[in-house]
Amino acid sequence: MSEFPKSPKPTPKSLLLLYITDRKQSPGDEGARQRSLLAKIAEAARCGVDFIQLREKDLPTRELETLGHAVRLGTENREPATALLINSRSDVAIACGAAGVHLPTNDLSPSVVREIWAKAGHPIRPLITVSCHSAAEVAQAAVEGADFALFAPVFEKKDAPHFGPAGLDKLREACRHKIPVLALGGVTLANAQACLDAGAAGIAAIRLFQENDVAEVVRRLKS
Repeated sequence: MSEFPKSPKPTPKSLLLLYITDRKQSPGDEGARQRSLLAKIAEAARCGVDFIQLREKDLPTRELETLGHAVRLGTENREPATALLINSRSDVAIACGAAGVHLPTNDLSPSVVREIWAKAGHPIRPLITVSCHSAAEVAQAAVEGADFALFAPVFEKKDAPHFGPAGLDKLREACRHKIPVLALGGVTLANAQACLDAGAAGIAAIRLFQENDVAEVVRRLKS
């Protein structure tokens, strides 16, 4: 099992980028979608995206694990390596050698996930990100030992219309807690700077990376 490096820590001059995958946005059959997704992930890794969150929730366990292995092998030889996170599934993350997991709302707590990894005899501390929709949830994620909070939706979230936009003021409030916060939900090149000005340590997105030239997106965000 390959060991991922320690996750990058934000500094005043750093910007963390997290690409959340959705292969169903690509055309073609399942094979074509997965090939397209792997190509986009490889592109993201080449361009310096810090984290890949494999969020293919509809895949059966075996297929998700196989895809996770393919992603890890395509990203781990970069310097610095892009860290792979599996959505929710600690078992799959451990099996495919991922760096950690992303925990959706109402999932297990970070402390329980760390216990699972320890009992599995995993050699490294898992990287854990948590979905948050309020400053209170960000505060709780910090207390429970999460590494990052994904605060959403700042502007909008296409696949979760029941969550209204939180806005920049709520993002600013969330960023006051002692945990790095990544802005998610309707973030574009036009409004990303406003998120960073509000205190976000970085940007998490699906469409921003998946529907655009990643090199250009990363260049403009980090400039």
